[in-house]
Amino acid sequence: MGEALSDFLVHRLYPPLAVLLTLVAFGSALSWQWTRRHYETYPYWSAVIVISVFGTMAADVAHVVLFVPYLVSALGFGLTLVVLFTLWYRVEGTVSIHSIASASREFFYWAAVLTTFALGTALGDLSATTGHFGFFSSALLYGTLFTLIALAFRVRLLGPVVTFWSCYILTRPLGASLADWLGVSPSRGGLNLGPGSVALAFSAVLVALVVSRARAERNVTRQLLSPLG
Repeated sequence: MGEALSDFLVHRLYPPLAVLLTLVAFGSALSWQWTRRHYETYPYWSAVIVISVFGTMAADVAHVVLFVPYLVSALGFGLTLVVLFTLWYRVEGTVSIHSIASASREFFYWAAVLTTFALGTALGDLSATTGHFGFFSSALLYGTLFTLIALAFRVRLLGPVVTFWSCYILTRPLGASLADWLGVSPSRGGLNLGPGSVALAFSAVLVALVVSRARAERNVTRQLLSPLG
């Protein structure tokens, strides 16, 4: 969704204005999430959605505005992510999402999430354009890697933390490649549905899933708080 929505905003609005509005939304969503004392569905997923758009724009600005090649930006974001994970582990002793119970751990988490979205955008564009895979083949590539990692976890070749973050990183280029394939013109190897239509469809599915999850969590909470018998 981040790829399609970012493309839609940049092409529909004055690009600097689109970036500014996304930056404001980014700060607002993170502030909403940061003030929560525990996990809450809507603040958390609002932050994830806005970060997906902002991370996409960050990678696109590096290439389109600063003329940074996709390979260089992918390596740069990848190195940044390695540094973040290294610092996170040295300071906190773990990078597991199940251990995020302090402000410092939450800072490392959101910094890593933002970097993974930027890295994923660069990787998707790198394989699709620089690598000449095309968008559909790129989606197949990252989908295959995702499946292999899941299988490695299944047979206990990978631990849960490595599996989670590996899959988290791969979902970004996978989703971006699919969004581009659906949205771009046939001359670029796409189905020409348009970034607006793709963003709307993906947003509708995501909102439905988030609302469903929020309702399920409320039901569980009510059952836990209801008197026995």
